[in-house]
Amino acid sequence: MAGVTLQLTRAGSGAPVLVLQHDVGTPAGLSFYDTLAGTATVVRPSHPGYDGSERPTWLRNVRDIAAVYQALLAQHAATRGRTDVSVIGLGFGGWIAAEMATQAPAAFRRLVLVGPMGLKPERGEIADQALVSYIDYVRLGFADQQSFDRIYGAEPPTATLEQWDLNREMTFRVAWKPYMYNGSLPHLLGGVTTPTLIVWGRHDRVVPLECGERYAKALPQARLVVVENAGHFVEMEQPAELARLIGDFLCT
Repeated sequence: MAGVTLQLTRAGSGAPVLVLQHDVGTPAGLSFYDTLAGTATVVRPSHPGYDGSERPTWLRNVRDIAAVYQALLAQHAATRGRTDVSVIGLGFGGWIAAEMATQAPAAFRRLVLVGPMGLKPERGEIADQALVSYIDYVRLGFADQQSFDRIYGAEPPTATLEQWDLNREMTFRVAWKPYMYNGSLPHLLGGVTTPTLIVWGRHDRVVPLECGERYAKALPQARLVVVENAGHFVEMEQPAELARLIGDFLCT
C-alpha cells in the first residue's frame, strides 16, 4: 500500500476493524484477536519496517506510517469504500491510530487507543528502549512476569529476540528525536470528532497513565478506562476484559 508491501492477516466477519499493533509486534494466536474476530472483520497489518513488512528507505516518521495505513484502508477489499471502519491501536500502534484520526478527523466509526505513545508526559517519561535490552523492554510491559513467561516463554526463542531487535532499530528510525511523541499531535487532536475509547493498564511502566489523561482531555469525544492487573500489554494480560470493553464500545 502506498508502494509498500505489508504483511497482513484478516479474520472474522462483520464491520471492519483495523488493528495496529505494538512496536515489538505481537505473538500469534492471542485470544484477544480471536474474540474480536467473532463479531468483526479484523484486518491486522505489520507496520512498514516491522515483523517482515517491507522497510521503505523514505519512511522517516510515524505520520508517514499513518499515511500508509490510510492508503491501505482505501485499497483493501475489506475496507475500501466502507463508512463503518473502526481503528484499534495498541501502544505504538495507538500513536499511529491517533495520527490517522488527525489526518481524517471524521472518517472512522470508532477509535480505540490502548496505552498509546504520541504525547509527551508532563511529569513522568516514556520508557526509553535505548537504555534497556530489548528483552527487558518487553518484560517492562507486563505487570505480572508470569504472563510474559506464559506468552513468550522464560527464554524466548532466538527468532523472537532477533525480530525484537530489528523492530527496535526501526522504532529508532521513525520515533527517536523526539523519542516516542509528536509535539504537534496534541494541537491536532481537538479536531477529531470520532468517538474514542482510551484504555490504560493500571501498572503501565512503558507509557505513564498521565498520557491517557492527556489524550482524554485533548480528544473531544473520548473517555478513559483504566484496567486493573495490567501493564502496557493489556491485550495479553487482560484479554477478556479488553475485548469486552472494546466490544461494548463498538456496539454503541
